[in-house]
Amino acid sequence: MARNTRFQDLNLNNAFLFAAAMEDEETCKLFIETILGEQLGSITVKSERMIMYNSDFRCVRLDVFSSEKTRDFNVEMQNENEYNLPKRSRYHQAEMDLSSLKPGQDFNDLKPIVIIFVCTFDPFGDGLYRYTYETTCIETGKPLGDEVKKIFISTKGKNREQVPDSLVNLLNYVVDSTDKYVSSIADVNVEKIHSRVKALKKNRQLEEKYMTYEEMMKIEYSKGKKAGEQKGREEGKR
Repeated sequence: MARNTRFQDLNLNNAFLFAAAMEDEETCKLFIETILGEQLGSITVKSERMIMYNSDFRCVRLDVFSSEKTRDFNVEMQNENEYNLPKRSRYHQAEMDLSSLKPGQDFNDLKPIVIIFVCTFDPFGDGLYRYTYETTCIETGKPLGDEVKKIFISTKGKNREQVPDSLVNLLNYVVDSTDKYVSSIADVNVEKIHSRVKALKKNRQLEEKYMTYEEMMKIEYSKGKKAGEQKGREEGKR
């Protein structure tokens, strides 16, 4: 997504819009159900864990943390391949475990967790729409039983015949969140998600927050670029 895109023209792959859309529990539930290919019970979205910032936007967090009775979920949108997703998923796993286990609780009280990355690139280069990882023993192939599942979804998948149409429809919608695309498919869940997205785009207060967020990101990018150039000059002198 190019910078300076109007808020009304954003696709769901925009991390800010995605996090805002997933604050709605029904939308978040539909999204996760489509990825997992299974029905969920009622879920709770912990919005305070999603878009966190203080008055000067020094801290921004745009991943989605939700929970049902038997499992916890973390969902994050990824638009640039920084080649760190395996370690990033490890960090999310540690963070979720630390936040869910209260002092005095046994390790067996840890709930199963599902960590989901929605990527607009192919994270592992095998042309799959969905990559699912669980811990298994190298020698026996038996599962460890740590109840951790990591799923990487790619909009660049090529194995359409191996995944449900509902998943392909959702991933296409992520990068083309328009009335035209939604009208071209017959998918009730995508229609419901699109309804939520359209309502958000009419929210002027959210649009103002997005503009502030974009401005902050430009400043951070500029700082990073200058720091990189300075480092390059110093290394050149050495």
